[in-house]
Amino acid sequence: MNENLFTSFATPTMMGLPIVILIIMFPSILFPSSNRLINNRLISIQQWLVQLTSKQMMTIHNNKGQTWTLMLMSLILFIGSTNLLGLLPHSFTPTTQLSMNLGMAIPLWAGTVFMGFRHKTKAALAHFLPQGTPIFLIPMLVIIETISLFIQPVALAVRLTANITAGHLLIHLIGGATLALMNISPSTALITFIILVLLTILEFAVAMIQAYVFTLLVSLYLHDNT
Repeated sequence: MNENLFTSFATPTMMGLPIVILIIMFPSILFPSSNRLINNRLISIQQWLVQLTSKQMMTIHNNKGQTWTLMLMSLILFIGSTNLLGLLPHSFTPTTQLSMNLGMAIPLWAGTVFMGFRHKTKAALAHFLPQGTPIFLIPMLVIIETISLFIQPVALAVRLTANITAGHLLIHLIGGATLALMNISPSTALITFIILVLLTILEFAVAMIQAYVFTLLVSLYLHDNT
């Protein structure tokens, strides 16, 4: 219980060098590509899930938007696998770092905005000023819409960081309380342990949902600009 709550969120190092790059590259090992004519069950399930997700997410896009399919599917696989690996004991979750999430959100958001200004210039500019706006409200609305546009990548990154960090902190606190109560009140410790198990199951769902939400919002930004 004396351990700092935020120790698990510190960037791990080896011999004084950060190894976060190796941790980020590790999830790619979990999705092997098979050259066989008939795949095994694991790869078949992975391919079925990817096809199902891509079909659901990309049906709303035109031909220009569908060129982002590979990028968006890689994004959801990376975030989902990283979140799930972070639930393992004594592991590090890169998606708890706001800097990394901003590094994913800002380039993707900027790419969708640039596509909008390039291919749909009039429609992109029209978002800053809704039709029928009174003249005296035009400057204020332009400022508000500009701020809301630039807040989009920040909201993406903060949402992912906050949800993953909050779940890890709750697991840490309830796990520490369970250990402390084992010698004081075993019955209460059993109740907190059951809560811990249920919370862990919930965090598995949150890990996948947050990966889907992050990718879906990027997909919606892309749809608005293509």
